[in-house]
Formats: sequence, structure tokens, C-alpha cells
Amino acid sequence: MVAKGKKTKNPPILSHEFVIQNHADIVACVAMVFVVGLMFQISSPLASVFIALHHNVSAPVEIQPGVFQDFTFYTAGVKDISAVFFYLLISVVMHAIIQEYLLDKVNKKLHLSKIKHAKFNESGQLLAFYIVSLFWGGDIILRENLLNVSALWEGYPHNNMTFLFKFFFIIQISYWLHIFPELYFQKTKREDMASKIQYATLYLIFITASYMFRFTRLSLVLLVVHYLAEVVFHTCRILAYAERTNISSKLFRLGDLLFVLARLSSVILTVLTFWYGLAQAPMEQQVVDLATGNFNTGLFRLNALVAVCLLQAWLMWNFIMFQVKRMREAKAYDVSSAANAAKARKSEQERAKARKARKEQEEKDDTDLPEVDQNTKKSLRQRVSAK
Repeated sequence: MVAKGKKTKNPPILSHEFVIQNHADIVACVAMVFVVGLMFQISSPLASVFIALHHNVSAPVEIQPGVFQDFTFYTAGVKDISAVFFYLLISVVMHAIIQEYLLDKVNKKLHLSKIKHAKFNESGQLLAFYIVSLFWGGDIILRENLLNVSALWEGYPHNNMTFLFKFFFIIQISYWLHIFPELYFQKTKREDMASKIQYATLYLIFITASYMFRFTRLSLVLLVVHYLAEVVFHTCRILAYAERTNISSKLFRLGDLLFVLARLSSVILTVLTFWYGLAQAPMEQQVVDLATGNFNTGLFRLNALVAVCLLQAWLMWNFIMFQVKRMREAKAYDVSSAANAAKARKSEQERAKARKARKEQEEKDDTDLPEVDQNTKKSLRQRVSAK
């Protein structure tokens, strides 16, 4: 499986070019080692550490009034690191599959420039991940009944997670980690690295922190809200590169509205959870307890609240600066278009004046000729105009 384009030559084995061209095959082979390890009794325990989710517990759940049944839940733990590593490999393979079998084929039809080609690929990869995460996260919200705002803080610490709930966070961390090796595999230009490293690092810091400190419910809702705005934005960008500007221009307005609403709703939910909801817990429960996973203290809540609000403010500032820049570019384009139109009108007027002056000069020259020559010249002009 080739990362970009077709192979034009066979590079030396284990050279940089060889690894880049065949990185998906190499990573897939490493992942298959763990999968095949599950088939043998001697290696199955070690392989399951990387593939399966661990730290499972049983807890009674009331299914009917007075009737309890034990269900299996999962908690956060050290073994999650090995699972993150394995699904990081899977993310690299899926990235290459989407690139080769979907994005590259579309790129060939669009004939984009190198700059647009790179941005189209980035938006295509992110859009695929955002859509999957959006539907997956929305399904968990409905299953866990998180549409009730009070559920974001009730029952904290939220140690017990269902399989899909925990797997969602493992995939989130794995995906944003895989961005870093992809910088090498995709031959990302140095000037494009900073922005990718920046947003991948921010995702990792906030998602990992919420997972470790048991704020997973709030994190899930905020991610779904954020991903909804991102889905619309990257859809608009792909449509714009595909020259469907009549659709993308309308969707861009919707995307701008959703972005602002996402920032506003994220701040509101964060303030409700950290400033109001978790502060209602009894004082004896507002302590740091690593054994129970309790981090509900005033200092933790304040730091988490400030961090999320600063992130939303930074995103909003970048959004405003982007809109100002776009308005300036649009204004400059309108001014240049008006100047070009005025210049064109002026040139047309000058040409008309020149034609008029030339005609007057010809008529003047004719009057200076004898009458016979004037009639001869006039007949010659009539013949030329008739032809």
C-alpha cells in the first residue's frame, strides 16, 4: 500500500523512501503479529494486553424496582497504554486506506494544485474521523442518557464505563497520537507541521486529562458539540476545492454559526459542571483520592474551568481573526475588480476617441483633395466596407 501516488522506482530496503512508500504495509504487518498472537495459547495473554480492553469490573445495576443485575464495566488503568499503542497502528493503516482508495482517486479527477491537494487530503482525513466520532459519541450520549445536563456531574467520580464508552476514548487518544508519525509518512512540509502539531497536542492534552481525572461525561459531550461544527467546516472546504462554491458558500455561513454556538455551549456546560454541579458534593467528598479516582477539589475544578474557557476563548479569537482576514481579502478583491473595470472602461473610451480622431483626420484629408480624387477614394472605401 503506497502512501502517495504510484511507485516510480524501487528504493533501497529500509531506506527513508522505502519506509514512507510502504509504511502502511509495514504497520499492518506489525498489527497482524498481535492478532495472530491471539490464536496461540502461549502468546494469547500477551497479545490480549494490546488488543482487548482491560480493567473491567462488575457492578450491580437496578434494571427494575428492587431488581439488580451485575453488568461488566471498565475503568481507566495502566494497561490502556498498550491498547492505545495497538489502535495507533490501526489508525495509521486506516489513514493510508482512506488516502489511497478514496482521496487519491478524487484528487485525480479534480486536478488540484499542490497546496490545495494537501489541504484537501487533510480535510478528507479529518472529516472521515469527525463523522465516525460524531455518530459514535451521539449514540453513547443517548445510551447513557447524557442529554440530562445534571448527569454530567451526578455520581462523580465516573469510574465505570461501558465497553463502547471506554473504547471511544481509547480511539480518540490513538487517533490524535497517530498524527505525529503521519507527519513523517506523508512528507509534511516544515511550514505545515506547526499547525498540525498544535491541534493534535491540544486534543491529546484535554482528552487524556479528562480520561485520567474521570471527567469523561463532560468531555464526551464537548467533543460531540465541537465535532459537529468541524464536520460542517471541512465539508465546506472540500466542496470549495471541488468548485461547488454555490453550495459551500451557504454551508460556510452555517458552519460559522455552529462554531460560535459550539464555543458558547462549551463554556456554559463547563461552568455548570465545575462551578455549580461538582461543587454541590459534600465537603468530605471534595478530596483527592487516587484509589477511588476522585479529583473533585476546588483547585482541580478551578484549573479545569479556566483551561477549558481559555481554550474556547483562543478558538474564538482565531475564528474572529480568520473572519477579519477573509473580509479584508474580499474587500481588496472588490477594490481591485472595480479598478480593473474602471481601467477597462477608460481604455474603451480612449479607443473610441482615437477612432473618432482618426475618422475626422481622414475626412479632413479628403476635403483637401480635388473633387475627382475624393469620389475615387470614397468609392474605394465603399468597396472595402462591402467586402
